[in-house]
Parts: sequence; structure tokens; C-alpha cells
Amino acid sequence: MKGLGQDTRYWEALSRGELALPRCAACGRWRWPAPFRCGDCGGWSFDWQAVDMRGEIYSWTRTWHPFEGTEGFGSPFVTLSVALPEAGGIRLMGVLEGEGEPAIGVPVTGHVASTEVYGRAIPGLRWTVSA
Repeated sequence: MKGLGQDTRYWEALSRGELALPRCAACGRWRWPAPFRCGDCGGWSFDWQAVDMRGEIYSWTRTWHPFEGTEGFGSPFVTLSVALPEAGGIRLMGVLEGEGEPAIGVPVTGHVASTEVYGRAIPGLRWTVSA
């Protein structure tokens, strides 16, 4: 997956079924999207660290109209923005799976699943409401 830019390690981790995010080696601040330089301290080095796929719903939306590339989700589908407390509150997008009504603050657990888009398998985050 070379040539994807600063977020290459993110996509490589997802391809392995894992989640990894960058943390500034100088000040320790989590950063997303993946930068080339830390916006807080100016540091140039980042440690990519494994992050637990547990968080809480920050916001959500239900999409009723299918559009190209979302056929694998069914209709309607719910897209979540999930805050990850283990990673300084960074928020990542993903699709809600299973039972459970989305609501802000509800805890969720994630996993990686692939969706076919234009004949290519793309890894992405899927979230389920935690019991």
C-alpha cells in the first residue's frame, strides 16, 4: 500500500484487522488525520501505536438513499463518528452493525471488515453497540 501518504500505516494496520494511530514522539499528543509534523510542538517524528477499538458515539447519521460504493451496507445504514478515549479522544468514522439504536455517548466496540467498492476490497471500521 505504498504511495498513500501520511496515513499509509493506518491502512496497513486495517488490512491486518488492527487499528494503529500516530502519536507525536516529542510531546505525546495523538494526531489524526496523520500529519507530517505535530501541530502542537512542531515535532517531526510519530510513533504508530495499536489502539483498542472501543469508544463512544460522538455523532451519527442515518443514510436512506443508496449511492455508488455503499451497496454492501444495505439501506438504510448508520455512519458513526466514534471518540476513542485511549487515543486522546480522536474520532474515527465507521458503519454501525447489528442491533442497537445509535445515541450520542453510547459505548461501542469496533472491528475491521472489508467492503467492495468498484471491484476493490477496502478495509473499514464497523461498530457494534456494547452491552
